[in-house]
Amino acid sequence: MNLIDQVFGRLKNEGKTALIPFLTVGDPDVDTTVEIIRQLESAGADILELGVPYSDPLADGPVIQRASERALKRQISIRTCMETASLARAAGSSLPFILFTYYNPVLQMGMDAFFAGLQRHGISGLIIPDLPLEEAEELGGRAAEVDVHLIPLVAPTSEQRIERIVRQARGFVYCVSSLGVTGERASFFEGIEGFIAQVKRHTDIPVAVGFGISTREQVIRFSDICDGVVVGSAIVRQVEEAIPLLDDSARREEGLLQIHNFVAQLKQ
Repeated sequence: MNLIDQVFGRLKNEGKTALIPFLTVGDPDVDTTVEIIRQLESAGADILELGVPYSDPLADGPVIQRASERALKRQISIRTCMETASLARAAGSSLPFILFTYYNPVLQMGMDAFFAGLQRHGISGLIIPDLPLEEAEELGGRAAEVDVHLIPLVAPTSEQRIERIVRQARGFVYCVSSLGVTGERASFFEGIEGFIAQVKRHTDIPVAVGFGISTREQVIRFSDICDGVVVGSAIVRQVEEAIPLLDDSARREEGLLQIHNFVAQLKQ
């Protein structure tokens, strides 16, 4: 069974909600990313999104854009991101990994090499925010063949397309909580609860929510109506703020603990 399914099954039996952090791989470097993954896991993360740095991230706000710029200066590629999953496994991580990438790196790598890499490095899921439903049939079929879940994004503006989008969903459905790009927010659009309820009426698989969730209070709010909560920009900002500590060997552990403590307090 896919690791994502195992985690959601266990959490459902325990009456809990999945905490799903997002990291930009290679920010500030691969070795540190592996250490941060272990910190997130010990802090209570259930599933992890590994963000592939990209030069034109249509869905990402300024915090993740800056992280991508730093990682790209280190020549971090989609292959590097897959390899980082294996490095984290070797370091003891048992988290399900989801690769978050735009379509261009996949296209440049080639489908055969891409899916071989997903299998070789133990990637459980895939999110491609700029791949619309109408263009996703081939990639979704290839993903299903190797038991990698292609996780769809559903936005408040999807409206009549919601049922079509979630019909073939595997792993979970990712509900976008806000109109616009990723980034920390103090409030969400007024119809968010109704939108999530609408999505849940069309599917039996888990539903997670993300984009803009950054505080413990927000995680608790959405945990009451969702099976998973994604926290991205707020964690990437913690990494950004900790870089001076992470780059100082005498204070490196302090920087890692700072990130750990932020994620730990998000858990209920």
